[in-house]
Amino acid sequence: MSSTTQQLIIDLLQNGKSCCQVASQLHVSYSMVQGCYSSIKDSLPQHLGGCPRKLTASDQCLLARKVTSGAADNAPKLKKLLDLNVTHQTVRNALRRAGLKSAVKQKKPFLSKAHQRRRLEFALEHQHWTLDDWSRVVWSDESKINRMGSDGRAWVWKKPGSALKDQYVSGTVKFGGGSLMVWGCMTPQGVGHMCKIDGRMDAELYTTILQDEFLATVEYYGLDRANLIFQQDNDPKHTSKKASQWFQQNNINVLKWPAQSPDLNPIEHLWQHLKRQLNAYEVPPAGVHELWERVEKEWEKIPKEVCRNLIESMPRRIEAVIKAKGAQTKY
Repeated sequence: MSSTTQQLIIDLLQNGKSCCQVASQLHVSYSMVQGCYSSIKDSLPQHLGGCPRKLTASDQCLLARKVTSGAADNAPKLKKLLDLNVTHQTVRNALRRAGLKSAVKQKKPFLSKAHQRRRLEFALEHQHWTLDDWSRVVWSDESKINRMGSDGRAWVWKKPGSALKDQYVSGTVKFGGGSLMVWGCMTPQGVGHMCKIDGRMDAELYTTILQDEFLATVEYYGLDRANLIFQQDNDPKHTSKKASQWFQQNNINVLKWPAQSPDLNPIEHLWQHLKRQLNAYEVPPAGVHELWERVEKEWEKIPKEVCRNLIESMPRRIEAVIKAKGAQTKY
């Protein structure tokens, strides 16, 4: 083989031609080309096997741009929007290569334009509040606690494809197995008094709770009514005429709260903490009476540091609402 022919073979191989293509193009034997290939194969780029991708790099960028802009949020919608002649899995693979990953949509309260505007106004109004200002707030809320089945996720380690065992299952019963409603509050000094709500909560019952549990919390921690601020959401019983009169008669300043804003209320995470503690019991309660006993016990055990850390998150929550222009936040 002449040096000229050898160099031509090497050039064609380096340009991505196969041994068969080079032999056919130069009219030389396959073994001759194979010999040249063996001498330079370590310096040649390694090509992955399989079919070429149906979506180009520009297609991949377009898919990622449509997802991040909100034009579509999953593979079927993207395929329909761009009229792509590929499978849904091909679209998913392209999104993964673009650095995106799939996730379950979080359930959040619906926010209209008016809701977002009021949330942003609240955040801007309180953006300069310090931790000392937020420490004056007594946070309150109601929560439903199920006896079993729906309070948080329970995790377990298992081998892939292993048979279903009792340890891999969280037992449920029809109709939830019973539940109870509770009212509670928290301060930077710790949790306040809690009570179980029997029957339907109305304005009359709510003012009774305020008179008993809330004022008992104020007295227990020695809070100054003239300086404290009471937080509640915009439930009709909270904003009723009877409740408003009670606050006026007792000289309690109520924080004006934007609707649809549980992400701004740190006590929501206190309920999550409580329910995690209840889920730690190996055996579910025999009934709602035992459930209430556990709730009281775990509520009293919540360290004051948990309450303080949640309240200290308020400046970050306010900043997140401003950054989102009143829309949903991660909290």
